[in-house]
Amino acid sequence: MIDTKSFGRESKHEAAGSAHVARPLFFISDLHLSEAIPKTVAAFEHFIEVTASEADSVFILGDLFEFWVGDDVLDPAVDHERARFARRMTKLMHTLSERGIGLYVMHGNRDFLLGKRFMREAGAMLLPDPYAMTAFGTRIVLAHGDALCTADRAYQYFRRFARNSYAQRAFLALPLGARLAIGERMRSKSEGARMNGVSAKYDVTRKAVSELFIRSRTHTLIHGHTHRPAMHREVEGVRWVLPDWELDIDAPRGGYLRLDAGGVRALPL
Repeated sequence: MIDTKSFGRESKHEAAGSAHVARPLFFISDLHLSEAIPKTVAAFEHFIEVTASEADSVFILGDLFEFWVGDDVLDPAVDHERARFARRMTKLMHTLSERGIGLYVMHGNRDFLLGKRFMREAGAMLLPDPYAMTAFGTRIVLAHGDALCTADRAYQYFRRFARNSYAQRAFLALPLGARLAIGERMRSKSEGARMNGVSAKYDVTRKAVSELFIRSRTHTLIHGHTHRPAMHREVEGVRWVLPDWELDIDAPRGGYLRLDAGGVRALPL
């Protein structure tokens, strides 16, 4: 398992230390889990219970949930469908640590309010974004990917506001019911846009990608967010884009990356 001492804010753009492991590392992102997508949830359950059994560690690089309005949804006394679902998924992920498999979670643009309680109850370690590490002799940098979409200036402004600790405290001070209602409206809006074939997403910019490669002193980048899975050969190195998971549609999609002594490979679910 990766040395957890190397995970910290100060290592954001520094070497994380080598991960001397024999078993592979798995990378996923953009599952957007909710009780409204049962086939995708079932695929995640299978991934955790079966597929991940051969892994040393699982890295979730953002947007694990469709939205997250605060760790208090994990309170057993909260009788809400969303809260019950959150508790079920959190318990499922904790089974990884029970089997000696590491779990590392990065915030996405949908679930940046995942907090210390979630990490503790899921048996996970929070990763800063971006994060550089070395595994199997390869130095890589991990990111969710939204910070690389710098052409979308309106979103970047919102991102800075939403990640502000004062703004987060103000939101979390709202009653849980109000926060859940806001989250549901966000989910409905997102679903409507998807059904209409409208996407407000922008791809990463060449300049942002180049700067991250240089700043992190790496030649391999793994990120999600854009829902455009591919392997790109950039000037500075190789950029892997993780697939989003969506199995509740006519043309299901999903997958993960595997890193081992043979390098990085994209695999289907």
